[in-house]
Amino acid sequence: LAVPWRWRCSPLRGVAGCPPSGQVRAAFLRFFQERHGHRRLPSAPVRPRGDPRLLFVNAGMNQCKPVFLGTVHPRSELARHRRVVNSQKCVRAGGKHNDLEDVGRDTYHHTFFEMLGNWSFGDYFKEEACSMAWELLTEVYKIPRDRLYVTYFGGDSSLGLSADEECRDIWLRLGVPDSHVLPFPLKDNFWEMGDTGPCGPCTEIHYDHVGGGRNAAALVNQGSPDVVEIWNLVFMQYSREVEGNLLPLPQHHVDTGMGLERLVTILQNKRSNYDTDLFTPILDAIHKGCGGPRYQGLVGDADVGRVNMAYRVVADHVRTLCVCITDGIYPGVSGAELVLRRILRRAVRFCSEVLHAPPGLLASLVPTVVEVLGDAYPELTKNADQIMDIVNENEAAFLSSLERGRHIIERTVQQMEPSTNFPAKVAWSLYGNLGFPLDLIDLMLEEKGISLDSAAFNELALEDAKRKASGLQAGQLEDTNTCLDVHSLAQLQSSNVPTTDDSPKYAYALGQHGQYEFSPCQATVLMLYRDQSLQKEVGAGQRCGVILDRTNFYAEQGGQASDQGYMMRLGQQDILFPVESVRLCGGYVIHEVTAVETLCAGDQVQLFVDEAQRLACMTNHTATHLLNFALRHVLGDSTEQRGSHVTAERLRFDFDTKGPVTVEQLQQVEQVVQDVIKRNEVVHMAEVPLVLARRVQGLRALDEGYPDPVRIVSLGVPVETVLTRDSEAAMQTSVELCCGTHLLQTGAVEDLAIISERQLVKGISRVIAVTGGQAKQAREVGQCLAMEVDSVSLRMKQRSTSISEMQNLSKEVGQLTKVMSSTAMPQWQRKELQTVLKALQRTANTAIKKLEVQQAEEKAQSLLAKHCNQPVIVDTVPADSLSILVKVVNQLCDKSPGASVLLLSPQASGEVLCACQVAKNCLPVFSAADWAVAVCTQMEGKAGGSPVVAKGSGNAKGMQGALTTALEFAQSKL
Repeated sequence: LAVPWRWRCSPLRGVAGCPPSGQVRAAFLRFFQERHGHRRLPSAPVRPRGDPRLLFVNAGMNQCKPVFLGTVHPRSELARHRRVVNSQKCVRAGGKHNDLEDVGRDTYHHTFFEMLGNWSFGDYFKEEACSMAWELLTEVYKIPRDRLYVTYFGGDSSLGLSADEECRDIWLRLGVPDSHVLPFPLKDNFWEMGDTGPCGPCTEIHYDHVGGGRNAAALVNQGSPDVVEIWNLVFMQYSREVEGNLLPLPQHHVDTGMGLERLVTILQNKRSNYDTDLFTPILDAIHKGCGGPRYQGLVGDADVGRVNMAYRVVADHVRTLCVCITDGIYPGVSGAELVLRRILRRAVRFCSEVLHAPPGLLASLVPTVVEVLGDAYPELTKNADQIMDIVNENEAAFLSSLERGRHIIERTVQQMEPSTNFPAKVAWSLYGNLGFPLDLIDLMLEEKGISLDSAAFNELALEDAKRKASGLQAGQLEDTNTCLDVHSLAQLQSSNVPTTDDSPKYAYALGQHGQYEFSPCQATVLMLYRDQSLQKEVGAGQRCGVILDRTNFYAEQGGQASDQGYMMRLGQQDILFPVESVRLCGGYVIHEVTAVETLCAGDQVQLFVDEAQRLACMTNHTATHLLNFALRHVLGDSTEQRGSHVTAERLRFDFDTKGPVTVEQLQQVEQVVQDVIKRNEVVHMAEVPLVLARRVQGLRALDEGYPDPVRIVSLGVPVETVLTRDSEAAMQTSVELCCGTHLLQTGAVEDLAIISERQLVKGISRVIAVTGGQAKQAREVGQCLAMEVDSVSLRMKQRSTSISEMQNLSKEVGQLTKVMSSTAMPQWQRKELQTVLKALQRTANTAIKKLEVQQAEEKAQSLLAKHCNQPVIVDTVPADSLSILVKVVNQLCDKSPGASVLLLSPQASGEVLCACQVAKNCLPVFSAADWAVAVCTQMEGKAGGSPVVAKGSGNAKGMQGALTTALEFAQSKL
C-alpha cells in the first residue's frame, strides 16, 4: 500500500476490469492493518455471545460492546488493542433491525451481509477517522470525489446539543466541497446503541450512482436508489442515561461500518447488489437448478409472476442459512432459531411456488455459497455437508407441514357453519405450531370464498407478543447493584481503585483425610455500589454491591454459577453479611449483599464461601469436562460443545449431533466417564500465555474471549506435557481453557448419570446430568421402576380373560409411563423402559379389544336368537362399557343385514349407555344420530354421531320410556 492500490483482476471472479469482491474485502483490511496499525479481529459468530437482547449479531460493533461499556476484562485480548479492523458477518432479521419482508422486493435489502469496520478505543477520534475513510475511498478504491457526499450532525436544541461543526470543518479541510457537506438532524446523524448506553453524533458518506457533474445533495437521505449511504462513522462521546439525559463518556471511541455488498456494487460499476460477483454465481446456480427463465433484475410491476423477486429471495436466504447453521443457529421454534426457520420456509416457498423448482434446490446451492464466501470464512467450507443435510431435512419437514395444514383447513371448513369466518384459533395454531405462512392461509381461504376472523387473530397475536415481551423483560432485568455502569467503571479507574484480585478462589487443597480445605480470605472494602452510583457508605437494610481488594468468591462466568456465603467485619464475629450473588465487571468482582449494619469503604472483612455449594459446583464442573470428552470419544471428534451451565444441583451440556443419541451411545458415554472417575486422575491446572494455549492440538473450548494469560484444565496429563510442541496428549484426554473451579482428582465425582437427553433443535442436543449421591439415587430409582415394569410384563403374559383385569393393567402401564417421563433416572434406562411400556400398552389394548369382541359376539348371538329377522331391534343388554355395547350393535347388524339396532345398557352407577346403528337402505330418512338424541333426551341425557352410527347416555329413571320412544321413532321413519 506504499503506492496507490492496483487491482489485479481474476478472470474467474468479478466483472471485467473491476475488482472482485474478495479483493475489495482484503484491500479494506490491509489498508487499516498495514498503513494505520490496526489489529485485525476475526469475524465473531452471528450467534450473539452474552447479549440476550440480540437475536443475531447485526453490526460489526457487537463484539466490541464490552469495550464501549467498560466491562471488558482488563486481561482479555480485546482490552489490549486501541485500534482494530474486521469484516463481520451480520444478520438482520427479526427484532429491531428486520429486513426479512423487504428482501427480494428491491435490489439492496439483505438478511445476511458483511460489515467492514474500523474502531478506535480511546485512541484516534474524528480527524483521523475521517481522513482514513477519505483516503481509502478516493486513493485506494479510486472512487471519484465528485460522486461522494458527507453528512454530519446538525444539532438538537431539545437535548442541548449544538451542531457537530468540528466534523464539518474536518471534511472541508480534506477538500470536500461545501455543497457536498450536509447537516442532518438527530434521526439521521446521531447513533445510539440502545435505549441507554454509549452514543454520539455520526458522519455518513453517500455515493451518487449517476454522477456526470450534477449536484445530488437534494437526494441524500431521501431514499433515492441513485444516492446511497456507503459508510457510517460514529463518534461515541456520550452515554444515554436511564432518565434520558446525555453525559459525556470518560473515553471517546470511533465505530465505523460499511456494507461490503454496497461497496462492491459501486466498484464493479453496478446498480444492484445482486449484479455483483457476491450473488451472480448463486443466481446462475438457481437458474441451472430450476430450469426457468434467467434472472433479469426486474422489480415491481415489471417483474411478472415475481420470478426475479424469487431469485433474489432464494439467493439472499441461502447465504443466511449457510452462515447461521455454520455458527450454530439451526431452524427451530423460538428466538433466532424461529426466525431462521421462517427464512428457510420463505425460501422454500419461493423455490416451489414461483420458480417451480424440485425439492432440494436450496441445499444444492450451498456449495456455490461456500465457493463465494469460503475464502473469507473458512468455517463454511468445513461445515458444507452439515448445512446441506439440515436444509434438506427442514425443507422436507416444511413440505410435510404444508400438506398437514391443507388437510386441517379442509376439515375445519367442512365443519364450519355457513356464512361464518374461519376460526382464528385454528389459524393461529397453524401459524404458530406448523409454521404455516399467514399469506398462504389467506390465499387458501380466499379460494374457498371464506374470510379469516382477522380481529380475533390479531388479538391472539397481540397476547402472544405481550407474553413474550414480559418474559424478555423479566429475563433482561439486570441488578443495578451488581452491574457497574460505564461512568462508575471510569470513576474507579480514574481513582486508581485496583481491580479485584480473585486468585484466592483457587486456594484450596486436599486435607489429610481426603476432605477439601478452603483457605480463609481477609479483604478490605474498597467501594460500595448502589442504584448505579459508587458510594463510600451504605446503611443497614440496604442491598448493595461490595467491591473488595481481593476475594475467594467465584463470580458467575464460564457457565458456572457464582458462589454464595457471607462476610464478617473483623472484630464483629456475631454480625454476618450474606453474599447472595457475585458478578465480574471490568475486572472488578461485585458481591451482592444486604447490609445488616452500616458498611463503609475501608472496613476489614473476613470472607466465608458456602463450602458445600462450592464443592458441588466444582464436582459438576469437572464432571462437565469429563462428559465433553466422553461425548467426543463416543460420537466422534466433530462433536462440538455449544454451551453449558453448572450449578450445585446439576450440569447442563449442549452439543452438536447428527441425530438423536442412542441408548447404546448414552451407556457408552456414562461408561467412559466412570472409567476416568475410577482411575482417580489428577486434575492439572495452570495459567499460560494465550498464544501458547492456542497451539495445543485437540483443545476443546468454546469460541469465547479469554483473558491472557489463560487457565488450562487438563485431566490426568500435566499442563507442561500438553504444551510440548507436537504433543498429542490433549487428543487422548480432556484439555480445556476454563476459568472455573475444579476438583483436584476425578474420584470425588463418584458417579455421573445422564438423566435427560433431547434435541433442542435439529442438530443440537442437550443433556442434563447429576453426580455423586444424586447419580446413585437416580440409578436406584431406575432399578425400582425397572422392577415394576417387569412385574406388569409378567402379569400381562398370563393373559387374563377378564376385561377389567386387563383394563387395570393398561392403566398401570399408563401411570408408569407418566412417572417415567418426569422422574430423575438414567436416560438410557428411561428410553429402554419406555420402549417396553409402549409394547405392553399395545398388547393390553389388543387383548382388551379381543376380549370385548368375544363378549360382544356372545351377547349378539343371544339377541339374534331373540329378535330373528326383525327390521328393528330395540332391547337392553348388560355391557361393562360403551365400547362393548357399540361392538354388540355392530355384530348384530353384521349378522342381520337390513336391521336397524338400538341397545341400552343400565350401569351400576345409575347411568344408561346407548348405542345404535341404522341400515344403509333406510338412509337418509332414518338417521342414527336423530334416533339416539330422541332416546337419550327421554332419559335426560345427550347423544351424537353420524346418520349411520351414534351413541350416548342418560339416566336409568327414564329407561322404560326411552325403549318405547326408540320403537316409536323407528316405526315412524320406516
